[in-house]
Amino acid sequence: MFPSRLTEGYRAFLDERFAREKTRYEALAEQGQSPEVMVISCCDSRVSPEVIFDASPGELFVVRNVANLVPPYETGGEYHGTSAALEFAVQALRVKHIVVLGHARCGGVRAFADDTAPLSPGDFIGRWMTLIAPAAERLGPRQGSLDEYVAKLELAAIENSLRNLMTFPCVRILVERGKLQLHGAFFGVASGVLMVRNPETGDFEPAVAEMPEKISQLRCS
Repeated sequence: MFPSRLTEGYRAFLDERFAREKTRYEALAEQGQSPEVMVISCCDSRVSPEVIFDASPGELFVVRNVANLVPPYETGGEYHGTSAALEFAVQALRVKHIVVLGHARCGGVRAFADDTAPLSPGDFIGRWMTLIAPAAERLGPRQGSLDEYVAKLELAAIENSLRNLMTFPCVRILVERGKLQLHGAFFGVASGVLMVRNPETGDFEPAVAEMPEKISQLRCS
């Protein structure tokens, strides 16, 4: 049986958001999508780009995978879900921005750092997470607690994905021509704080200068 929670949510969507934005949906159906921003995010259920950025239908082109990773450009193999989405966003939709959105307490990054045993004989997660090995190498030997190391690796993985984006010819050419910008961002699940990478320093800085007072109070309580 189809999950009742989804049916109830769909009914609420029809009564509220769809009714309120029906004209927009009709225009999107007729004219197609033309988002200016692509977000590469983790498939973690706690980190929804559309929710975090309060996006309307058609505003964001989102691809989600374990640990928001971008593989390096290569044409071998058979299946390239993230690369295919990237190709479509850049070549067909002509997005102007690509955001790699990482987040705190990422299970995929922790699995890599902790060398967790495979969940199945296929070890799909383990093999996928080897993509951040270069980031781990740049960090050097683990120091401090596992939590501290994972926090550093989460940011380093974003940096690594930004590097890998530049291995795609279509991305590199447009970036060099000033027609496409790449961004790194990091969301604190518990705090709600969004950090954005400064392209000049490589540091992650708060996206907004001041958090709303009611959020600040919750963080202090």
